[in-house]
Amino acid sequence: MQWDHEIIIVGGGMVGAALAARLGHAGMSVGLVERGSAPAPLSGDYDLRISSLNARSLAFVKASGTELPEERCCPFRHIDVSNQDGTGHSLFSAEESGMDDFGLFIENRTLQYALWQRLANLPSVTCYTECAPLSTMAATTGRMLELDNGKTLSARLIVGADGARSTLRELSGISISSYDYHQRAMIINVETELPQQDISWQVFTPTGPIAMLPLPGQRASLVWYDSDEATKAREQLSDEALQHAIETTFPKRLGKLTRIVAHASFPIKRQHAKRYIGKRLALIGDAAHVVHPLAGQGLNIGLHDADTLAEIIMQGRDPGDYLNLLRFECQRRAANQAMIAATDSFHHLFTGSRPLRQLGDLSLHLAERVPLAKRMMMQQANGLNPFKNI
Repeated sequence: MQWDHEIIIVGGGMVGAALAARLGHAGMSVGLVERGSAPAPLSGDYDLRISSLNARSLAFVKASGTELPEERCCPFRHIDVSNQDGTGHSLFSAEESGMDDFGLFIENRTLQYALWQRLANLPSVTCYTECAPLSTMAATTGRMLELDNGKTLSARLIVGADGARSTLRELSGISISSYDYHQRAMIINVETELPQQDISWQVFTPTGPIAMLPLPGQRASLVWYDSDEATKAREQLSDEALQHAIETTFPKRLGKLTRIVAHASFPIKRQHAKRYIGKRLALIGDAAHVVHPLAGQGLNIGLHDADTLAEIIMQGRDPGDYLNLLRFECQRRAANQAMIAATDSFHHLFTGSRPLRQLGDLSLHLAERVPLAKRMMMQQANGLNPFKNI
């Protein structure tokens, strides 16, 4: 049978577009289905949605030939983690971890736009915009995908990268487990008196962490975790009152703010698909898993999914071969389950009862005093092999 594409990817966000670019760069026939339109050119202030790209994620994006605009990226070389009263503290340095840097912070829309620019120059990739799946059906050697624009596509493998509310996952009958942390994260873009920094820091408090993510120039993205009620009340403050609340609560090292640029909040939940694969079907990114964002690894593990799947696809003859898909699931489920367990542990250690918080403080204290453990932790977090040079 003649298939429309070798692989169809549903979801043109950062993870789906990155997989399409990598496979298209390798010359494979790819169809990318996106509910919205193609990303618009960048303009105006920095977007509220900021992500970190670690070493492995950056390598994967660059392997597709995608170029990221340096002026919209902020590399970081240090990560500072502490508790509110300073009894627990650990500083991670890229140099001490055997790396030039830990990665970079980039706006989600900047990364997505760069990836779509690359897709436009890949002749083996076809983008289908402003359409969504209506149904899907597996055949012996492929899978059909019916779209709501009247078109029906076919491929030897269909990949769901359409987010936490994945339509493809639901159509495929794959259920999820979920957990509500009963917290919200408030994202606040600010301008500061201090110049651009290369350090990201996070302070754990009993109600949730507060964090600073550096952006290019005298800008930063602040993240403030708290209860639903406290966060929603904070969102109603004037810019002047919010600035005062930030400068009162956040560490002095933040420096004085010169402007509140924008802010928004979102609820904190976790979910995990019961399985990542089906017959000629695979799930990646938020369609497969959503983790607590306190470690900033959500996008990275999604890109690691895409990286692993791309390598397996490019090494085999049949993109939808079930044994290859099983290899993908085994590798990625183990890694993602470990990340879910780690972020859950951090959340409960630092926001739980006093004995738990004391145990969390002790873990930071010990991490600071065992250089090899720190090095291995950061290499693991960057998707690298921590045992390579031991």
